[in-house]
Amino acid sequence: MRVLVISDIHANLEALEAVLADAGSWDALWFLGDLVGYGPDPVACIDRLQVLAAVALAGNHDWGVLGRIPLHTFNPAARRVLEWTREQLPPRQIEYLMGLPPQTEREGFTLTHGSPRAPIWEYILDPYTAWENLQALPTRIGLFGHTHVAIAYHAPDREKPRLHILEPRYDEPIDLASGWWLLNPGSVGQPRDGDPRAAYAILDLEAMTWTFRRVPYPIAETQAKMRRLGFPSFLIERLAYGE
Repeated sequence: MRVLVISDIHANLEALEAVLADAGSWDALWFLGDLVGYGPDPVACIDRLQVLAAVALAGNHDWGVLGRIPLHTFNPAARRVLEWTREQLPPRQIEYLMGLPPQTEREGFTLTHGSPRAPIWEYILDPYTAWENLQALPTRIGLFGHTHVAIAYHAPDREKPRLHILEPRYDEPIDLASGWWLLNPGSVGQPRDGDPRAAYAILDLEAMTWTFRRVPYPIAETQAKMRRLGFPSFLIERLAYGE
């Protein structure tokens, strides 16, 4: 079974379509949260994902649109786009977002947006936080998003505090057969690792491998839409730099 794993689309339709075109054939799509926020196409992205995803999670921006997280907790630029997004979504899409869980299990994997111990808000950005969350994993392997940075954390033994950090080596499968893992595919719609290309991963459940992937998309088209809508310039410019 070949699984397309994506996260943090953030209403960027051009990036999402590029990933879908680049991924080839797959048997299931698992989405790790943050469908909306930052980007100009929330309605189209929700429509697209709702049809395709076997598993879809809620992220903090999705909860912000729903009012489950107060908007004052977001930075001013993000808050402005979330307020605009609320006005765009029809009731059927609000209902869809409301039904998304922040964490679930599938095929022996824990899927979460933020972290296993705090599914909506916690960022796994350092080895200490990764190790603490490996201890909290109810399964041997966990998939997460939220940070917009593709990375893998591996512990050969949960009883011994030794953690390996694997930076992405694109198109090279990682063997998941042993040890404990936390895996982040990176962000489709707003990468923050200095690489503006859309990020995703392929999980092969038969071979038990994880492969980081990257694909360019027409960033200028997304930026043009954002300018027409009067989005904050900071959000527009950062797409070109992957930051």
